[in-house]
Amino acid sequence: MSQVELSSETAIAARPKDWAGVDTPDAAGGAAQIQFISFAIGDDQYGVDIMAVREIKGWADITHLPKQPEYVRGVLNLRGAIVPIVDLRCRFGQGLTETTPLHIVIIVQIDGRQVGLIGDRVLDIVSVEASEIQKVPRTGNGPQNDFLAGLVTHDDVMIALIDLPHLLSVDELAGAARVAA
Repeated sequence: MSQVELSSETAIAARPKDWAGVDTPDAAGGAAQIQFISFAIGDDQYGVDIMAVREIKGWADITHLPKQPEYVRGVLNLRGAIVPIVDLRCRFGQGLTETTPLHIVIIVQIDGRQVGLIGDRVLDIVSVEASEIQKVPRTGNGPQNDFLAGLVTHDDVMIALIDLPHLLSVDELAGAARVAA
């Protein structure tokens, strides 16, 4: 699989800080547009803010590290930078991903650090109005809800938007980066 580089030109400048149902006007006075990368984990679709995505890579072997949470699968050397790799399927309580060469790693920026997210496949770049994003229903204290910023229906498919700052706690992010260094 070839590597896809994304630049900031592919995303629009005017976006609200919080995706969850915020309707912030853009410079032209209309409703703000949100752009995100949609990808699949099994039959479920997820999205991450396009402005946080640094690149998308095909699956490559990673180096496993001791004493990490199960969902931190290891680290990847990305042009000299050591990047922790998070198994989203495992983080969402659905078991470990059995990776193949068809899987992808989405490199995102979280709190100034690069983190790789394992997904099954990239689907699309999606643009929606901020007002179309719905809040995640709080039906229980399940851990998956803590990682979601909102839900949006696009082309009759529900996409769960990942809240990257809450995907890993500050301690987990610092720990993975410290071990990787």
